[in-house]
Amino acid sequence: MKKSTKDAIEYAYHLVFLLCGVVSVACVLAICIYLIISGIPAIREIGLKDFLFGKVWSAGTNQFGILPFILTSTYGTAGALILGVPIGLFTAIYLAKLAPPKLAAVVHTCVELLAGIPSVVYGLVGMTFLVPLVQRTFKLSSGANLFSAVIVLTVMILPYVISVSETAMRAVPKEYEEASLALGATETETYFKVSLRAARSGVIAAIIQGTGRAVGEAMAIIMVSGNVPNIPSLFTSVRFLTTAIVSEMSYAAYGSLQRDALFSIGLILFL
Repeated sequence: MKKSTKDAIEYAYHLVFLLCGVVSVACVLAICIYLIISGIPAIREIGLKDFLFGKVWSAGTNQFGILPFILTSTYGTAGALILGVPIGLFTAIYLAKLAPPKLAAVVHTCVELLAGIPSVVYGLVGMTFLVPLVQRTFKLSSGANLFSAVIVLTVMILPYVISVSETAMRAVPKEYEEASLALGATETETYFKVSLRAARSGVIAAIIQGTGRAVGEAMAIIMVSGNVPNIPSLFTSVRFLTTAIVSEMSYAAYGSLQRDALFSIGLILFL
């Protein structure tokens, strides 16, 4: 093949790669611009302070304050991370450093399957099993509350925390661990004080990915949270930012302040 032909083919590949990159950036910009155009009018009409810190969401009275939704999403995500990150991190350390290869392969496959389960299935299982269990255990009028949502979110973020953390732990050079063991450290001390620190960038990425999963989930938690716009507490029915959009967008009239306010919630989530 002539050099000129090779150069032409190489140039064509570069153009294809550039086009793919431009398309990706264009999609992000298009979403950003659309949310800004759709969300700003409602915030301007309601007022930024009333929108962000208002405690009442009522289409009947044209009051659209999302403070309960913001607090619920914050508490729900924080609760899921508090429960899920230690479990996921310890599991990743076990799979990467301690588990026999055959057992690690089985557990890793199960973790991947857990990530592939549709979110609506998590919600269905939570609604039929977890919600009644919480109701009976704590003697509540309803088990659909923030606590049930936190449990479901915890299970849903585990595959992401485990997979990314395990990959980061396996990438730690063996020399680091061998040097630590040679200096008299135990295996547990080595894994936590050397390997984990060396893999901290990957662990942080796992936590960020789990956070994104928890913040953005809607279908599963709408089935177990009660979907009521209350100021959140552990055993009260609540509504998340995402579930507010899902539950009201279908019947919000086009051009209404309610519909524009839902786009404003989308803008807040995007930011």
